[in-house]
Amino acid sequence: MKKYFSHQVIIGIVAIFSLVVLFFGINYLKGVNLFKPTNHYYVKFKDVTELQKASPVYVDGFNIGVVTEIDYDYTNPGNILVLISLDKSMRIQSGSYVELATSLTAGASLHIILNNHVSTFHQIGDTLTGKKRIGALDAISTTVLPQIENIMPKIDSILTGLQTLVNHPALAQSLLTIQHTTANLERSTANLNRMLNGDVPVILNNFRTVSSDFTEVSSGLKSLDLTTAYNSLNTTLNNMENMSNRLNNDSSSLGLLLNNRTLYDNLNATTENASNLLLDLKQNPKRYVHFSIF
Repeated sequence: MKKYFSHQVIIGIVAIFSLVVLFFGINYLKGVNLFKPTNHYYVKFKDVTELQKASPVYVDGFNIGVVTEIDYDYTNPGNILVLISLDKSMRIQSGSYVELATSLTAGASLHIILNNHVSTFHQIGDTLTGKKRIGALDAISTTVLPQIENIMPKIDSILTGLQTLVNHPALAQSLLTIQHTTANLERSTANLNRMLNGDVPVILNNFRTVSSDFTEVSSGLKSLDLTTAYNSLNTTLNNMENMSNRLNNDSSSLGLLLNNRTLYDNLNATTENASNLLLDLKQNPKRYVHFSIF
């Protein structure tokens, strides 16, 4: 069989084919579809942090293109031109702008904010205004991190104070005291449990016995004739009152004896005379008694 191609030609064809496949494959991985017609626009930014070639371009969350070029405008420092390639059927209304958004996982992406209130459109190749969307990373860097920096000295002071407190001997002594108190409380609890299990049942039984006896005494009290006892007591009190009235009355004998000063003085004088008479009789018996034999 006759050979139409030499080995060198076959190797060259394979190499060219491999390069073509590599070219299209790399662009496919970048999101660039070379077989799909596109139109392009420029977007002017001040900052394109994390934006790269082949970064996606979205409209209302739908991927309509990719970033194809990022160039720094050396003639006008501080400005960066980004070339975006969009689907051929995509048209951008006048007054629309592009936002640069960043995320923690997907990197940077462009989002076209359409101005749906006009009926005029940008021409292909026009330059759009670019803005940076405040994302999570920007919020962290602008709000959270400064607050953390302000809090760090206070946290350091708090940690220093805690370390001083932990290393202070009084804390160890307090912990030791708490340990002793806890041990005493455990012993007190054990004693209380023993008392509840041993003494309290006996006390309750005694209390039940006393309660039963008190019930019997109460029943006995109910059976007493309290009315008769009250009447007898009332009569006795009346008699005592009458006796007291008689003693205080000067017309009675006892009243005169207790209340009449003259009778008391006479009785006292009579007693004194009788005493003197007995004394004289003892000293001079012959004056009162005479004995005669003849």
